[in-house]
Amino acid sequence: MAEGEKIIPINIEDEMRGAYIDYSMSVIISRALPDVRDGLKPVHRRVLYGMSELGVSYNKSYKKSARIVGEVLGKYHPHGDTSVYDTMVRMAQDWSLRYPLVDGQGNFGSVDGDSPAAMRYTEARLKRLADEMLSDLDKDTVDFQPNFDDSLEEPSVMPARFPNLLVNGTSGIAVGMATNMAPHNLTEVVNGIIAYLENPDITVAELMQYVTAPDFPTGGIIYGYEGVKQAFETGRGRVVMRAKASFETSKTGKEQIVVTEIPYMVNKASMIEKTAALINDKKIEGISDMRDESDRDGMRIVYDLKRDAMPSVVLNNLYKYTQLQSSFGVNNVCLVKGRPMTLNLQQLIHYFVEHRAEVVIRRTKYELAEAQKRAHILEGLLIALDHLDEVIALIRGSRDPEVARGQLITRFALSEVQARAILDMRLQRLTGLERDKIVAEYEDLMRLIDHLNAVLASDALQRGIIRTELEELRERYGDARRTEINYVGGDFSTEDMIADEAMVITISREGYIKRTSLDEYRAQGRGGMGSRGAVTKKDDFTEHLFVATTHEYLLFFTELGRVFWLKVYEVPEGGKATKGLPIQNLIEIPREDNVRSVLNVRGLKDPDYLENTYLMFCTEQGTVKKTPLEAYSRPRTAGINAITINEGDRILDVQLLAPNSEVVLALRSGRAVRFNESKVRSMGRSAAGVRGISLTEPGDRVVGMVCLTDPSQELLVVSENGYGKRSALDEYRVTNRGGKGVRAMKITEKTGRLVAIKAVSDTDDLMIINKSGITIRLRMNELRTIGRATQGVRLIKVGSNDEISSVAKVAAEEKDESETDGALRISAGSDDPAEANNGVDGDADLEIEEIITDDGADSEDLA
Repeated sequence: MAEGEKIIPINIEDEMRGAYIDYSMSVIISRALPDVRDGLKPVHRRVLYGMSELGVSYNKSYKKSARIVGEVLGKYHPHGDTSVYDTMVRMAQDWSLRYPLVDGQGNFGSVDGDSPAAMRYTEARLKRLADEMLSDLDKDTVDFQPNFDDSLEEPSVMPARFPNLLVNGTSGIAVGMATNMAPHNLTEVVNGIIAYLENPDITVAELMQYVTAPDFPTGGIIYGYEGVKQAFETGRGRVVMRAKASFETSKTGKEQIVVTEIPYMVNKASMIEKTAALINDKKIEGISDMRDESDRDGMRIVYDLKRDAMPSVVLNNLYKYTQLQSSFGVNNVCLVKGRPMTLNLQQLIHYFVEHRAEVVIRRTKYELAEAQKRAHILEGLLIALDHLDEVIALIRGSRDPEVARGQLITRFALSEVQARAILDMRLQRLTGLERDKIVAEYEDLMRLIDHLNAVLASDALQRGIIRTELEELRERYGDARRTEINYVGGDFSTEDMIADEAMVITISREGYIKRTSLDEYRAQGRGGMGSRGAVTKKDDFTEHLFVATTHEYLLFFTELGRVFWLKVYEVPEGGKATKGLPIQNLIEIPREDNVRSVLNVRGLKDPDYLENTYLMFCTEQGTVKKTPLEAYSRPRTAGINAITINEGDRILDVQLLAPNSEVVLALRSGRAVRFNESKVRSMGRSAAGVRGISLTEPGDRVVGMVCLTDPSQELLVVSENGYGKRSALDEYRVTNRGGKGVRAMKITEKTGRLVAIKAVSDTDDLMIINKSGITIRLRMNELRTIGRATQGVRLIKVGSNDEISSVAKVAAEEKDESETDGALRISAGSDDPAEANNGVDGDADLEIEEIITDDGADSEDLA
């Protein structure tokens, strides 16, 4: 043993335990976890500070990345050039950070996972937003610490005017813990912080009215809200992300799935490669070709479908088996006063506001000290100017500046600083105008000092400064959300965040559904050609069209007798001319089944409402069934059986039924039967029902059912060639169910067969849509009441190869002004001479009611 050496025996387990704890704490604090105040890890902070010290701000020229890396490496971060360059590169990638902090010039990689060019080829400078991160760094707003060799100092945290941790998020793996924080929209976060400033006791639920969900730089769709809610409330949650996809038809007629946005942190090239492997292995079927058409204008991944493939099924398989659907595991772990903690949304905002308050206080103290220093000097200058002749004589009579300074201090009770300022004063400051400037500057400084003292003494003023700065940031850098939110994947109720608005729900025969604001449909005159409605693919047309509000429940009844549930706001919103989204993407309808009726109800939790409200079912073969709504009040994702369907039959319609309602069923052949709902007893959910109307003609079927309580309402019938009429309810005598009925409309080759029957009044509007997609909205007060057995009047012009698909009733708004689509409008007057007499078909016997007879008997007696 050498002289002076000493060996101390220790337990190796204790040494390893202590060394590992020291190492893990070093990784946690000095490498992997961000600080809650500025949202930066040490390497990010050092890169930004090094770039600032190098002078590469947003309004200066770019500098080579290698020079920036060398600056940071040599002064602040001695851990290898790769870590520094990779950090700077990520802060410049707009698909990695929601709001990039570095402005890169050159190849900084791509969303395909391409590596950036070497640092000797690229250039960079700070973004303007990064200046907000570094703002007031020179005003003693934060503590500085020695760098790795104690030769320089670096900031321990940035002043951070904006909440970078919430806005840009972060990820990192430490020892025994990790962090993965999602990015958010700057405008939403600022609004949430302002709400917190106004009410520090605000709850997470209330903050979620402002900060609705993460906002990823690559856009996409958040599918389901439960994970978002859990992450905001606890700091941990799983957010499901989906690519934004749409269905298109190529010029050659091929069905296509087009993806324009992908989930956050997904490598596009790797995803396409893995998808191709799944297609080759037959795990995903229905795709004939796949290609990446992305360019500088945006992302576009195209999947060409085979002729017999159903787009919605293929898309669901892509979501299931590929990274078009992925998840983001939120884990809000960050350093709070040097200790790792998991924080919820309210806590993250609290610590940021706390940091900003400290920055404002320290900055104010610094500015106050500087102002007081300057005011002290100005006070000395004013004393000298007030005794100018004596001061000049004293200075001239002094042997040297030191003697003059001492005599000034003694004679006028000045400080060392004031005496030195008087001696340094230039002769031009002795003019009267210069004296006025000094007086004005001194008065301004005194007002500033009073204001700064008031800020230091008032929490309200400090919060007001924080709010003002945040509003300026929001105005300058705020933007719209990129990531959409689809609430269908979760059970969280979002009524408080969604306006209760009237929406037009449209469902096509192929199963595409959407909701469109009622304002997009504009009233037109009777007989017009209508405006362009839903754009559908060949052989598809709108089959269901009705109005519901966003807070209502939708009950989907399929032709095979099952029922599914959905909230109106969960239906994707689209313009009048868009196609919508497949229902299979929203509810699990079997491929061989189709939606036949959709009801909207206010709620499914009130026992009195559920037990006293009934549903009336009607099938195409004339069967009816009455069942309490309570039987359908327990939603299930996979649906439940709603009615037992006989072989060869299918559901036509399901309606809510009020007590003492009367039911009218209409047949394709033009007949209708009217009976009281009490004639149908209440049955269970699995019952098949009873006979509602008799079908006597081959190929005949029920085309509509009306359930009404108001005798003043009238019945509107519409034929497939665009003819229709209003008739008084009294025209249809009440009979027993199961009868053959009376004539509802005179059916001719010109009118075509009956397609719809509706209960209407003067305050209603009527929406009619053809199979070709042409839509028209009519006011019922423009259509006069005529006899039951007439042909009616022309409601919409129907082309030779077209026919009416759907008819829906809309409650007219009180001050709705009549508008028309100028591109498609024609005169409301008809060019058919037969309609010249008040718009009623001249072929019909206008005022004579026609009664169908069977073997000489009045058909109304056949019931």
